[in-house]
Amino acid sequence: MTSQLSKLPVSVLIPAKNEEENLPACLASLQRADEIFIVDSQSDDRTEEISRAHGAQVVQFHFNGRWPKKKNWSLENLPFRNEWVLIVDCDERITPESWEEIGRVIQNAEFDGYYINRRVFFLGSWIRHGGKYPDWNLRLFKHKLGRYENLNTEEIRNTGDNEVHEHVILQGKAGYLKEDMLHEDFRDLFHWLARHNRYSNWEARVYYNLLTGQGEDGTIGASLFGDSVQRKRFLKRIWVRLPFKPFLRFILFYFIRLGFLDGHAGYTYGRLLSQYEYQIGVKLYELKKFGGKLNVQSKATSVPEVPMEAETVTSQS
Repeated sequence: MTSQLSKLPVSVLIPAKNEEENLPACLASLQRADEIFIVDSQSDDRTEEISRAHGAQVVQFHFNGRWPKKKNWSLENLPFRNEWVLIVDCDERITPESWEEIGRVIQNAEFDGYYINRRVFFLGSWIRHGGKYPDWNLRLFKHKLGRYENLNTEEIRNTGDNEVHEHVILQGKAGYLKEDMLHEDFRDLFHWLARHNRYSNWEARVYYNLLTGQGEDGTIGASLFGDSVQRKRFLKRIWVRLPFKPFLRFILFYFIRLGFLDGHAGYTYGRLLSQYEYQIGVKLYELKKFGGKLNVQSKATSVPEVPMEAETVTSQS
């Protein structure tokens, strides 16, 4: 029992904002880590209280609207006392089996980082099909050697202060863990929809950059013969140029990639992904129409000035 509960020389980084529903299970799964940092964005719920109760250190991040965002800022500025860092979102959990594997692999001098596969749960069901599994993410690495790519999306408002779909560029060799991590948001669908409304702003700018040849420097790159992430990036270059993407996304998820095998949860997830693709599309149209900017207000729609000769009404005391 003692060996199972012994601390491992790994520092955990968790970006957070108003995550009181997800944090207890997340933090309970991370007690094998030597230290845990919660990088918070001025939460107004019990995020900080819960974090400190589980022994985590809380650091407040104040986003200035520009690069770097939260994870890269943390990698540059937090006083990690361990060489290895594990990045975990609040709606994710690391299993005991994963910790045992992590304890072994960080002693292997061959690799400087490791991809971890995620099991995505939705409406209480594991989404095994539709292209959601495997879902590899480079989350465990030597913190001095890894930084998140910059996809040049920071000009777009309402995308949040945290890197979400950007990938880590590792100055070294990466391996793959056998054990999965678990991804399940304990909040309701309101939060799923709100989160993906933000994400669609970000995705629309990524699509715009791909179509206009911008934002290629400082990224992981795209290659049909690269790793799984680079292959996805290569296919995305083709995807952004296809018509009827909301319809195609549902067909691809539900039929071609067998999402129907995940039952009602799979059907609902596929429909929501189609809606998400439509949101990206209309925001991409907005970007094209207004020269790469969202939320542009036309002068014609501004409130007209009150004519000088208009009667002035004064309040009576």
